Amino acid sequence: MMGGWAYIVRCADGSFYVGSTSHADIDTRIGEHNEGKFEGYTSSRRPVTLVWCDWYSDLREAYAAEQRIKGWRREKKEALIRGDYTALQFLAKRPGARRPSRLATLAPQGDALGLNRHPEVAAKRPSKDDGDGATR
Repeated sequence: MMGGWAYIVRCADGSFYVGSTSHADIDTRIGEHNEGKFEGYTSSRRPVTLVWCDWYSDLREAYAAEQRIKGWRREKKEALIRGDYTALQFLAKRPGARRPSRLATLAPQGDALGLNRHPEVAAKRPSKDDGDGATR
């Protein structure tokens, strides 16, 4: 099986195009985009600049990577381009999992709201006025 590249180019308008190719020389493929050889997205957004690429030993893997990356939001593509794998892992999480939950923000106040106490524990807790002379 022949290998291939998955790649991202930045277009003249600042948008990204994600593709894959079986060309052994990625620069040849980028040159074809800049010559307008292919009708489509990049032909009206030239010149394009290669900003990321990765070689796969199997062209099907390169195509699968292209399809996966095409589904990403811009900020995730930018993290890949920068090589910021920490940000990439963070951005891979569902948006709701990226920010603290509402309960987590209430946690410091939870005891005052009675959220952190089991009812039996709260009932057994001595009060200030138990008459044992200790000040609590």
